[in-house]
Amino acid sequence: MNGLHLIADLHDCRCQPSFLLDAIRLEAFCVDACTRHGLTVVGRLFHAFRDATGEPAGVTGTVVLAESHLAVHTWPEIGSVTLDVYVCNFSGDNSRRAHTLFAEIVAAFAPARLEKQEVARGHLGLLQGA
Repeated sequence: MNGLHLIADLHDCRCQPSFLLDAIRLEAFCVDACTRHGLTVVGRLFHAFRDATGEPAGVTGTVVLAESHLAVHTWPEIGSVTLDVYVCNFSGDNSRRAHTLFAEIVAAFAPARLEKQEVARGHLGLLQGA
């Protein structure tokens, strides 16, 4: 159950504005990135939102991994993104994979400002024998 959860708010993203609106492109990028970083994709769901006039208004998406998940939510109207990368380390330490995947996703959005948190989760080894 040991894992690493990387959480970020990306502000003033300098990527192409269409990247914040195109669910198909964002899904392909995220799935490809997860695979290239040695993580196992077992499912995915990306949804494009539309505003009251029918114009694109952002994307929410999740890549479900055998090791846990990647989730991304875009707010193109304010050039912002929230990002979660959570990987479990049951059969090996996947922390490096989490960090490199996270860095690639952040770089693709090119935020002017980044708020990041790292949370160590599920350290059951500390509870054994207690």
